[in-house]
Amino acid sequence: MTAGAVRVSPSTGSTEEWSRSYSRRVLLTDFLALFWVVFGVQIAWLGLDSNLATNTADLRLSYTGISIVVIAVWMSALALYDTRGHRVIGVGSTEYRLVADASVRVFGFLAIVAFLLHVDLARGYILIAFPVGILVLLLSRWMWRQWLVAERKRGNYSAKVLLVGSTGSVLHLARELGRTPEAGYRVVGAAVSAGTRGVLPNSAVESFGGFDDLADALATTGADTVVITSSDDLPPERVRQLSWSLEPGRQHLVVAPSLTDIGGPRIHTRPVQGLPLIHVETPTYSGRKLYTKRAFDLVGSAVLIIVLSPVLLVLALLVKTTSPGPVFFRQERVGLNGSTFRMIKFRSMVVDAEARLQELSQLDRAEGNDVLFKMRNDPRVTRIGRLMRRYSLDEVPQLFNVLLGDMSLVGPRPPLAKEVELYDTHVHRRFLVKPGMTGLWQVSGRSDLSWEDSVRLDLFYVENWSLIGDLVILWRTARAVVGSDGAY
Repeated sequence: MTAGAVRVSPSTGSTEEWSRSYSRRVLLTDFLALFWVVFGVQIAWLGLDSNLATNTADLRLSYTGISIVVIAVWMSALALYDTRGHRVIGVGSTEYRLVADASVRVFGFLAIVAFLLHVDLARGYILIAFPVGILVLLLSRWMWRQWLVAERKRGNYSAKVLLVGSTGSVLHLARELGRTPEAGYRVVGAAVSAGTRGVLPNSAVESFGGFDDLADALATTGADTVVITSSDDLPPERVRQLSWSLEPGRQHLVVAPSLTDIGGPRIHTRPVQGLPLIHVETPTYSGRKLYTKRAFDLVGSAVLIIVLSPVLLVLALLVKTTSPGPVFFRQERVGLNGSTFRMIKFRSMVVDAEARLQELSQLDRAEGNDVLFKMRNDPRVTRIGRLMRRYSLDEVPQLFNVLLGDMSLVGPRPPLAKEVELYDTHVHRRFLVKPGMTGLWQVSGRSDLSWEDSVRLDLFYVENWSLIGDLVILWRTARAVVGSDGAY
């Protein structure tokens, strides 16, 4: 086996095999979750053998029978909406949204049936069983997702992907898929337009020849998914022939457009005369969404300041009593539309930290970082400062910046003016939204990310931000702060 080849684990099987196995497991836990919730609510609220009141003398129903019907209809809806399909599991919110949609429609369906049959269902039974059932289902799916992500990082339960296209597009997509193994796409080989054989430059991807060698490449790698990374050298007729050559039901064809870092809600597919046209909505930074974000920041920062006021007081006393100098550190940062503001933090360094920055910056740049200054064992950090930085407690006073409107709870990192001078032109898109206390790059690697990855994640946030996305980032922030590495 060559250095770039990827060994195919026999335990994972084809996409259809492992997806069926996974679906059966999730189906069982879905049933158990609904069984315990629905019957648990019935017993707690009404008892096991309670009868149902109806306006029809000939219609006699028991709540036990109703519970069985509810579970059966609910399970059918989850299957009908394909909530366990391999295309929606693992990453993203689609799986959770489908579970919630199916559950809400079950509630609506049963309400309509009860109305038409003049069945007077106990309100408590309905109003407790459905919300609790949805929450338990989502919790169960989340637990399964954690297990699936761990398995996919080991190379299991993933589609085995053969990339087809130009060398550049193949390498680009291989890198992007490698960033998110939890998505379930494991690259096992490639067929490039140049007909190259062997490991492609600066990668671990092995090419098995050109487009005429696709059949042999599929057989050699055991791939069950062909991804076309570029169509410059593949005319429509050739793509159609390729799709016909794949084994129905076992092998799949995916066409990857030349789009990266585009959020799902902005993408809409519209077939026109057999052409799958992809509509990409341009991002908006005004209107209702912007006002909603500001209201969320105001309420969130005010509540957090009140709740964390004892912590703020304790930290202020610790900073004041453990090292000479002021409690707070104020620094000019660049914010919305390139305007500047004074960002406030707890002082975590010695008083002359700025004077010693130039010397330490030379050491940091020697490690290859030309924009962000990051040093794991920065000698300027005080003892209490190191503890605060470990759990990001030094940044809590930025809640006042959020309250005043200079920052947001979630957004790109607020840079220094001297850092902005080193930005490429496209990086200035970070200033289209307010900087945040936390952001996508902070929860995706924190201080260990390279500058390029930090920019990519910040720009992805700017292009695709939403209130739901902010809530997810805040949740992930809490997990990142208490994680094993923290920040430095």
